[in-house]
Amino acid sequence: MRHRRSGYKLGRPLDARWMLLRNLATSVIEQERVVTTAPKAKAVRPLVERMITLAKEGGLHSRRQAAAFLKTPQSVKKLFDTVGPRFGQRNGGYCRILRLGPRKGDGAEQVMLELVGTTLVKRAAERAKRREERLQRMREGKNEGEETS
Repeated sequence: MRHRRSGYKLGRPLDARWMLLRNLATSVIEQERVVTTAPKAKAVRPLVERMITLAKEGGLHSRRQAAAFLKTPQSVKKLFDTVGPRFGQRNGGYCRILRLGPRKGDGAEQVMLELVGTTLVKRAAERAKRREERLQRMREGKNEGEETS
């Protein structure tokens, strides 16, 4: 029985499991979404949410705690400069797990772990970029049409 046994073993020894979770948490913060297996996503979600809570607190001690856990200085900078302030008014629930279906090779359940609000921000940016490109093409088409007439 697993009474009072928390956490996921993920079929790895302690040091390999710890590095896997640190690397995965760093990737989630840097890229804001990661495709992985369901047990890994469930294991890393509390760690990512703890890092975001540290970023919301701010301060030098919180920054040093996050730097001790995350693998790259860029991820710490992004966490405290952009991700933390984005969730300033939110009380937890910073990550979302979306199921994608089984992996083709071994049938493992694939999920996407992403920060809440990521899709809206990225979609809006992509939509604005496409709109700007479309307007630019329309302007170029009008200019070419005026020159040939």
